[in-house]
Amino acid sequence: MFASTPPITRNLVILNALFFLAKLLVASQGIYLDYVLGSFFPASPNFHLYQILTHMFMHGDWMHILFNMIALWSFGSAIEQTLGQKKYLTLYFVCGIGAYILFNVWNYFQVQEVLQRLHEQGADIARIYRNAAIDMHGRAANPQEWGPEVGGNPQDVMQLLSYLQTPMVGASGAIYGLLVAFAMMYPNARIMLLFPPIPIKAKILMPILIFVELYLGMNNYQGDNIAHFAHLGGAVIAFFMIRHWTKNRFRIDR
Repeated sequence: MFASTPPITRNLVILNALFFLAKLLVASQGIYLDYVLGSFFPASPNFHLYQILTHMFMHGDWMHILFNMIALWSFGSAIEQTLGQKKYLTLYFVCGIGAYILFNVWNYFQVQEVLQRLHEQGADIARIYRNAAIDMHGRAANPQEWGPEVGGNPQDVMQLLSYLQTPMVGASGAIYGLLVAFAMMYPNARIMLLFPPIPIKAKILMPILIFVELYLGMNNYQGDNIAHFAHLGGAVIAFFMIRHWTKNRFRIDR
């Protein structure tokens, strides 16, 4: 069955699996690839430009990668066969990058609120940023920077550190882009839900999922450790890309 999967989708699944396997192998040596290949807030000392792409191949745990790869295989195969390899690959990566951008635009305003409070408290913000640097082992890269003289409300300091030290991982933004693309291209296709196990049309399911992500994101629902605005970013990008391609489907180049 997997051998009959279109090549781009098949190779993306294989790449994600290899990255996850590598993560597990090096973790036994105390090296955590999430801190190397996951993507950080752009102003974080842990951010590197390559992370905008590499974070799409990292996953938190078995359930994370399992659900993403099932969705990639299920929806990506049909989309690749319809769009062709070039457009499909473009859609996938642009949605993943769009997910990173929207997620961090939202984070920017959250970080600014915390910085404003810390500034009013007279905290040494530059020192907090330096202390936020971590190495591949998840340890502070500049432990000498920490101390009570940093100042500021400890809760605000920890909140800022959380934004600067927590990597974003996963292909979920790109996957949400594929889900939206599938719903736009095959609106009447029936998708079987897991919970509850009932079929529902794609054009009905996708708006529900988007609304849920928007609600959870706007209410700062962080207990589930999910980047809801990343999902929305991938969905929004896919909507405009598929709309553009569909609109120009019959345009003749001159």
